[in-house]
Amino acid sequence: MATAKKHEITVTTRTTYIPEQSDPESGRYVFAYTITLKNTGSVAAQLISRHWIITDANNQVQEVRGLGVVGEQPLLKSGESFDYTSGTAIATPVGTMRGSYQMVAEDGLQFDAPIPEFTLSMPRVLH
Repeated sequence: MATAKKHEITVTTRTTYIPEQSDPESGRYVFAYTITLKNTGSVAAQLISRHWIITDANNQVQEVRGLGVVGEQPLLKSGESFDYTSGTAIATPVGTMRGSYQMVAEDGLQFDAPIPEFTLSMPRVLH
């Protein structure tokens, strides 16, 4: 019989290019991203911090670390979700983001919730 994981956070993403904040002539492309975190484990867990790796098409990498997300450190009980929207700017019309959230479970275990790599792309750049 399969047992459910105790410590598991599922991360899904959506991205949007923000033309009104971008300046392609100056090499500034701004994207919004919406993240949904869902506790698919059986133990409540709190998001403590984040680690992002943002890479543009020239392989320029930005690493971002910080406490919480959008000023919050949400506690997710089993089955609960948390959505937030934030943004980033890169120097090329296409790039990627990936990373992890550092979590602390109600039972005291610290674990990372991976953020699968996703693409940042200006409309009509990728086919």
